[in-house]
Amino acid sequence: MDRLIYTAMTGAKGTLDQQAAVSHNLANATSTGFRTEMHKLRAVEVQTEAMHTRAFTTDASVATDFSSGPMQATGRAYDVAIQGKGWLTVQMPDGSEAYTRDGSLEVSPNGILQTRSGLPVIGGGGPISLPPDSEIVIGSDGTISALQAGQGVVNAVDQLKLVNPPEATLVRGDDGLFRSSDGLPQPADEAVKTAGGYLEGSNVNVVDQMVTMISLGRQFEMQTRMLSTAEENDRAATQLLSSR
Repeated sequence: MDRLIYTAMTGAKGTLDQQAAVSHNLANATSTGFRTEMHKLRAVEVQTEAMHTRAFTTDASVATDFSSGPMQATGRAYDVAIQGKGWLTVQMPDGSEAYTRDGSLEVSPNGILQTRSGLPVIGGGGPISLPPDSEIVIGSDGTISALQAGQGVVNAVDQLKLVNPPEATLVRGDDGLFRSSDGLPQPADEAVKTAGGYLEGSNVNVVDQMVTMISLGRQFEMQTRMLSTAEENDRAATQLLSSR
C-alpha cells in the first residue's frame, strides 16, 4: 500500500507536468521557429534504512525535438529562415549569447537589427547596424547587403553569426531561447545556410500532441484511482485489525 501511494502520488504530479508541457507546445503550434518540448518519467526507489517499500516518479529528462519546421514564404526583407541545422545568434542584456530559429527580424529606431522582442542580432563583430533609407537583402550565407536609395550601389553591411553547436549541448531557457550548457559563445559555422524572405514555422505536430494529451488525461485518471484504491485498502485493513 505504501509503495502504491507514493508511486501514484508522484506519478500524478509528473503527469500534470507533462500535460503542462503539451499545453505549451499546442499554444506555440503557430510560433515561428518553435521546437517541441518532450518529457519522460521514470520510477525511482526511495533509499531508506528501513525496508525499501517506497517509490516515486520523477521527470527523468526534458528533451527537445530539433527537427525542422515548414518553410513559409513571406517576401519580407527582414525575414530569414535557417535551412536545415543551425541557429541565429542574439545578444542578451547581460552581453551573453543566445540562439533562436525565429528569424522574424526588425530594425530598431537606432538602426540595429533585432528580434521582435528587442534583442540585437549578432553579426561578425557584434550587433548589426543597418544604414538608413536602404533596401536590405539577406543572402544564403547570412550576408546582409544594403541598396542605397537612388544610388543603385549594393554594399555588404555585415554577416549574420550563424552557429551549429551539438544539439545535446543546448539548453532551453524560460524565455524560449537556447543557450550552450557551458555558457560559452559558440563559433560561427559557414556551413549554415539561410533563406531570405522566408520564415520557419513551428515543428509541433498538433495531432500528435492532442493524442498525447488524451493519453495523459487517462493516465492521471488511473493514478487518482490508484490513490482511492489505496485508501480503501487502508480502511479495510484498519477494520480487520480493530475487529481482533
